[in-house]
Amino acid sequence: MSFFSGIRTEQIPGPINGNPTRGLCEKVCIQVKKVFDACLKQQHITDTQIQLTNFTPANPTQPLTFVSGQSSTTIDPTLTDVTITRFQDRPNFAHISAIANIPVEIVYTDANNVQGVATGVISLPQDVVLFLPQASIVPYKVEVVASAIIAQGTFDGDIITVEGCVMLIIKIVAETELLVPSYGYCHIPQCQEFSTNVCQGFFEMPLFPSNNPININNNNN
Repeated sequence: MSFFSGIRTEQIPGPINGNPTRGLCEKVCIQVKKVFDACLKQQHITDTQIQLTNFTPANPTQPLTFVSGQSSTTIDPTLTDVTITRFQDRPNFAHISAIANIPVEIVYTDANNVQGVATGVISLPQDVVLFLPQASIVPYKVEVVASAIIAQGTFDGDIITVEGCVMLIIKIVAETELLVPSYGYCHIPQCQEFSTNVCQGFFEMPLFPSNNPININNNNN
């Protein structure tokens, strides 16, 4: 079972039915990353070069043929060369410039038709305007969430020139201790074990043979 299967109770996350204040039992202090401002950027990239590394398997036979590409599922994107400049006439806002670095994985086939994968980074300059909180002991940070899909790619040795789509969310965040209303602790249901059901039907059989005959025909004619 999980939060989204089995019997639902009031102590499981999900849609609220009826009065939303019903069941509130306390105010709790939670440590969370509060988002003060954020913006979404969607970019169509063309003629963007990526230096590839970590070829698996190693030393593929050239030339390489592009198969697919997407942002990495194991390495998070980062921002580098971040510059924050507050506006004199709008002190609560600032011009933020940075380089968004998005790790990607490129799938290819080599000259021997062996499929492999290599990694690289798409680096894109960003210039945005966002709200900034006032200075405090706990500092705010600029972070990025990003996803990319590579539609086409042309190899030149270890460099690939790509076309694709990139989505970024640039955020102003700070680690805070926030007071929020609470319904208490979540009820955690038992896990539903995954099974290939290899033994389905076998374990349900009786341990010993039955003495009761089945479908006996008493008609001697």
